[in-house]
Amino acid sequence: MVAEVLAGLKVRPSGRYADGTIGGGGHAAAMLAASSPDGWLFGCDRDGVAVEAARERLAPFAGRFELRQGNFADLLEMAGPGGFDGVLLDLGVSSPQLDSAERGFSFQQDGPLDMRMDTRQDLSAADLVNRLSVDELTKLFRELGDEPQARRFARAIEQERRRELFRTTAQLAGLIERLAPRHGRKTHPATRVFQALRIAVNDELSSLDRGLAGALKILKPGGRLAVITFHSLEDRRVKEFGRARARDYTFPGEVDVPELRQPRTPELKWVQRKAITPGAAELEINPRSRSAQLRIMEKA
Repeated sequence: MVAEVLAGLKVRPSGRYADGTIGGGGHAAAMLAASSPDGWLFGCDRDGVAVEAARERLAPFAGRFELRQGNFADLLEMAGPGGFDGVLLDLGVSSPQLDSAERGFSFQQDGPLDMRMDTRQDLSAADLVNRLSVDELTKLFRELGDEPQARRFARAIEQERRRELFRTTAQLAGLIERLAPRHGRKTHPATRVFQALRIAVNDELSSLDRGLAGALKILKPGGRLAVITFHSLEDRRVKEFGRARARDYTFPGEVDVPELRQPRTPELKWVQRKAITPGAAELEINPRSRSAQLRIMEKA
């Protein structure tokens, strides 16, 4: 969704932009090209391999960018307040991460049950699968994967690991498929379990909450925030963030009681309330983008 991101952020010459999920540098390269000759970009990613790949791809724009390995949750601390015309957060897992068996994000190839975006951290998916109780695994699969057979899968995992600890993606995916055979369905039965584990290992939802708040603070008034989500848990948080900060009032506690509302100046406005989705041409080139939703907000 490169063209949609460039249009949504209104990328222009001399603008300053931040890409909190630099990945391989595709969006960043497009932003630097569109902001030539003197636009500047700050980029970060939790994945050190991605940062190095982006550094190589952005070499033609030397002197116009800064890259750092780090979580976009810390954007404010890394980039500083108020200096940016646009911020992009492209959430989820990158194709290189999915295609790399040794990273353990996918069950398409056998690899270690890892799923760490930042390989410097200790906690891995294997740690969660082998250590959490049945109740904890059930809650994880239900809340982060929306898995209807969460307890059944959790019990089977607990029984299986008594005999042999889980170390590989094939072990876990194979167990889930034995419990819930595909019967011709396109979606693998372990999809939701793997999603839940990945989100938990990388603390993705908490990082998103902090990253959205930080992104708003590093934007100039009139600056824009573009967020690409890939599942409902992310998208729901982005929508709630936008709704809460676009209101012209606040209220105490978690329940909006009209009598207790207090007026305030909105922090942002929606550029377009309805999510932008990939077109047919992009879906043909990149089928993995089918669940992508782009939302754009502008700082007041």
